[in-house]
Amino acid sequence: MTLAQIDPGFFSVVGRGIGAILLYAVIGVLLMLVGFWGVDITTPGKLNRLVRDGKPNAVIVTAAGMVSMAFIVVVAIYTSSGLLVEGLLASLIFGLVGIIAQVGGVRLLEWITGIDIGAVLAADRMSPQAYVVGAAHLALGLVVAVAIL
Repeated sequence: MTLAQIDPGFFSVVGRGIGAILLYAVIGVLLMLVGFWGVDITTPGKLNRLVRDGKPNAVIVTAAGMVSMAFIVVVAIYTSSGLLVEGLLASLIFGLVGIIAQVGGVRLLEWITGIDIGAVLAADRMSPQAYVVGAAHLALGLVVAVAIL
């Protein structure tokens, strides 16, 4: 046996790992797009245009939503115990539930606090209300992620 010898099963393990990474990445991107769409359809204005135009509050809220969705996907992957199909399904299911919880929870917070999210997102200057909404996204993402554990 030499130091340069590679175990015969090494490349199949690497191949399976690369496949899992790609599949989880696809699920993660899809969930983030669905989450973005969920926020977009429940807020006044076109969120993608506001972000593209560099509206700072739209960028803050969108970034927080994406990070919170990543928490959910990461925990779903972590709890999958190496079972690929179950992990992918758990990520998808928990991600969709997380999107619903986030969108509903954040809209409720905006209503209770009287935040006019349409005006906040369209503003040219950073607004403290954007940080409240962004924090709500992050907090709900963490709550859903921990609930998966």
